[in-house]
Amino acid sequence: MHDYPPQRPQSDGQEPREPVRTPRRSRRATVIGAGVVCALVLGGGSGFAAWKYEWFSGNGDAVSFGKAPSAPAGKGQDGRRAPAAPAEPAPAKPTGDPDVLMPSGPHADFKQTAKLDDGTIIAKTRLTGAKSGFEGDVWVWAPKEYEDPKYAKSAFPVLIALPGGNGYPSNYWSDRSLGLQKAITEGVKAGTSLPFIVVMPALNPDAKYYYDGSDIPGQAKMGTWLSEDIPDFTRANFRTYKSRDGWAFMGSSSGAFVGMKLLLQYPDKFKAVIASGGEIVPDSPLWKGHQAEMDANDPEKLAQKLIDTNGPEVYINFQVGTRESGKQRMTRFKDAYGKGPVKMTIRDIQNGEHNGWHYVRGMKEGSLEWISKVLKAPKPDAAG
Repeated sequence: MHDYPPQRPQSDGQEPREPVRTPRRSRRATVIGAGVVCALVLGGGSGFAAWKYEWFSGNGDAVSFGKAPSAPAGKGQDGRRAPAAPAEPAPAKPTGDPDVLMPSGPHADFKQTAKLDDGTIIAKTRLTGAKSGFEGDVWVWAPKEYEDPKYAKSAFPVLIALPGGNGYPSNYWSDRSLGLQKAITEGVKAGTSLPFIVVMPALNPDAKYYYDGSDIPGQAKMGTWLSEDIPDFTRANFRTYKSRDGWAFMGSSSGAFVGMKLLLQYPDKFKAVIASGGEIVPDSPLWKGHQAEMDANDPEKLAQKLIDTNGPEVYINFQVGTRESGKQRMTRFKDAYGKGPVKMTIRDIQNGEHNGWHYVRGMKEGSLEWISKVLKAPKPDAAG
């Protein structure tokens, strides 16, 4: 299988850009974006203008999740109407569920990067992790239900979405063309998906190496960034659950490996993962000379430790296309470690290849419903 370089999401109102050129690697990359570019070219100039207006209208504007503007907008120095500054939320009390955690702050400065057909927004902010020290971009999306008054005091489950390839500087799940957010929206309407908050952080600190979502000695602490700073950031800005019942990963290729590894490493914090086309063992070249630390980040050893200690139950749903390699590795892992508290399933995606569009199709065909049965649903306020 060839290792094609991933493309950066086409966001922030920019024109399509050239792919990020990464070193040849036999695995852990997902192809996106080419179909979008072709569609634009074939659609002609008027089609492009309409597409650009629909997708990019409002990009760069400030976004507030679950907060209302404090006052009507005034006019700027150029005479045009300036956007209102988002107001801090009024004090609110959660529902009677003691597991509900209201946003703790400080609130991030979000800017719109894309708008979906239903009016929901994908937004981006820059985060410096207090625990890892790593600074990177984070994209977020909240479903329409998050703004519904019936859910104003309710917590929502969180899906941390990790990309394949290097995952730097962008996270391609923030590109609306892949359809992840739309799949969740449609699943909510069909009753097959929970209304997840989707958090899409940068996966790696650079485009040179793979860091396996780990704290490799002497390197950026990407394990801490993903397991500590990203959940802390989400709790600061959104209504979430205190328990692991509201926290999960989904990822493709290298992101699938990282999501599964972190789930097995921190079963007290996370409950499930949808791992698409992923790898099983750590293989960053940066582990050289650090065998003990690499073993502490090896899913096989982490799964065996959970089995031996009868640790908290974790749920792994592998997805693999029938036109890609990898199922044999997943099957061996499931046969060896899918026992006791480690619950595993493998979903075949018919005619599926190693790309984000096909993995989203697999989610629509059953994996979203699977993870929605594992995690905790938001409970509307009866008086709302």
